[in-house]
Amino acid sequence: MPKSLWLLVIGMMVNVTGASFLWPLNTIYIHDHLGQTLSMAGIVLMLNAGASVIGNLIGGSLFDRIGGYRSILLGIGITLIALIGMNFWHGWPHYIIFLTIVGFGSGIVFPSMYAMAGSVWKEGGRRAFNAIYVAQNVGVALGAALGGLVASFSFEWIFLANLSMYGVFLFIAVIGYRNIEISSTQTASVLDSTSTGIVKERLTALLILCGAYLLCWVGYVQWQTTIATYTQELSISLSQYSLLWTVNGALIVLGQPFIKPLVKRFENNLKKQIIIGISIFIVSYIITAQATVFTAFVAAMVILTVGEMLVWPAVPTIANQLAPKGREGFYQGIVNSTATGGRMIGPLLGGILVDLYGMSVLFYALIGLLIISITLTVLYDRLLKREESLTVSVLK
Repeated sequence: MPKSLWLLVIGMMVNVTGASFLWPLNTIYIHDHLGQTLSMAGIVLMLNAGASVIGNLIGGSLFDRIGGYRSILLGIGITLIALIGMNFWHGWPHYIIFLTIVGFGSGIVFPSMYAMAGSVWKEGGRRAFNAIYVAQNVGVALGAALGGLVASFSFEWIFLANLSMYGVFLFIAVIGYRNIEISSTQTASVLDSTSTGIVKERLTALLILCGAYLLCWVGYVQWQTTIATYTQELSISLSQYSLLWTVNGALIVLGQPFIKPLVKRFENNLKKQIIIGISIFIVSYIITAQATVFTAFVAAMVILTVGEMLVWPAVPTIANQLAPKGREGFYQGIVNSTATGGRMIGPLLGGILVDLYGMSVLFYALIGLLIISITLTVLYDRLLKREESLTVSVLK
């Protein structure tokens, strides 16, 4: 990998480590420490994710206009201000306000990081996005493991740890990212400038794929919300629950050599890779629905992790392939906002379903959503292929 990509990878790891001190424990903190219902916890997380969606879209557009360096610094600055406030005031309702601002600021950062990764190592293809994805999960493993340990002593230290790690991220960005500034005024390719139809079809294809991506995230986020609380009801300790995310992150890092041959087979067919990954998600939820002991949840998490290793890096890779020149940031903003949208809808939907009908109904609903997700993935590029075939015929 290029040195500039290594800097992005390290920055992403530090960023996510800090965030992972808090996000796996958000629902538990709101429900158990602030005394709110699961539905209210879902609303709070929805506000956080909704602000992040806006941040993703703004961050992607800013990347195309002012470059990645300044976009990232802006997002970090906004997040740091909110985290400083959260360290002083983290009761109710101050927690809602600061968590929402954190969502907006961090939302600006992510599409710029992904777009920069794709730009500095274009020949790397999927590997550039996979490197960022692996870095995120190293952060998840470290942050979740340390977060559970720190929270067992005091939640006050969680907020301080998050702030400290974001300060380190700011230092890395200021020192390391200035020299890997990406020009935002790239010239459109001949195909993009002469075929408006194909550009529209590419965007449509991305939006359909992102619909599938969103449904996957609606299910995935339940592990951070309703399933997190469910494990507490089964007398699984907070440190054991945090260990599940450590397993998740560690498996993603250590499992790369084992999954590489499988990914290599789908190098030219990312659609099939995504479909297989979503199918593995379904198996994971079937096991989780029957789980009553910690080891069963570990097994379900391992299977879930294999699925996400196939799905999560593939979607931004496809977005990078579909993006017209000079619009890479915008397309990555759509992908990141879609994932965040799933994190926004998921907690509220899951909380309402569990409060009204119980966990079993939630798992049936999630499996149904994933079946719809597979259908959307199968169909997402049909119109695109038709439009490109027509264009080639006209050019001939």
